[in-house]
Amino acid sequence: MHRRTAWVVFIVAVIATSVLVYPYLGLDVDDSRLDVRDGLHYYVLVGHIGTAAVALVLGSLQFMPTVRARRWIHRTLGRVYLLAGVLPSAVATIPVALWSGRLMTQVGLTTAAVLWLITGGLAYRAARRRDFDSHRNWMMRNYALTFLAVTARILVPLLLLLQLPFRGAGSMGELATSMIPIGQTLGWVVNLAVVESVIRRRRRLPEARLRDA
Repeated sequence: MHRRTAWVVFIVAVIATSVLVYPYLGLDVDDSRLDVRDGLHYYVLVGHIGTAAVALVLGSLQFMPTVRARRWIHRTLGRVYLLAGVLPSAVATIPVALWSGRLMTQVGLTTAAVLWLITGGLAYRAARRRDFDSHRNWMMRNYALTFLAVTARILVPLLLLLQLPFRGAGSMGELATSMIPIGQTLGWVVNLAVVESVIRRRRRLPEARLRDA
């Protein structure tokens, strides 16, 4: 990833994290952006959001050339990213999704959480085997799932804007609620599709150079 792109990802991650975490800093159930049924639901949600914020920011740092050049920093941040960010957040995602009561949220977010754990595990295994190309690819897929927190919040307003000419502004509040599960599911699908295209393009470049040689 180019230096400028890495900085954009980092800045977006920091801004998104601030927006996501702020309502929960006071640990007040009444300030929750999502409907919660009880204290357990709320605190699991807070745990999910807090650890997702860790993953979102630390994962963006891993794309920085200066961080990647310092192997021990890159390795340490990677472990914290997986163990303090991805792992607890993915585990907490599953009950939060199931408690939502919406089938698409339950299926979409649970699938994303499982893929989050699998890609993280495969990235870690590749690093242990010193297969750094595979490690990089799996970590890109993993961060694509992490970045769902950002993409979903971009897609939902876009989906609402597309509906506006047909529904009118009066029904936007109710429509927004129905668009959230769609945005959540589309978010990780779109992210993975983009990352997969980048990975495949990188694989084709050496092959093209060999043919041209």
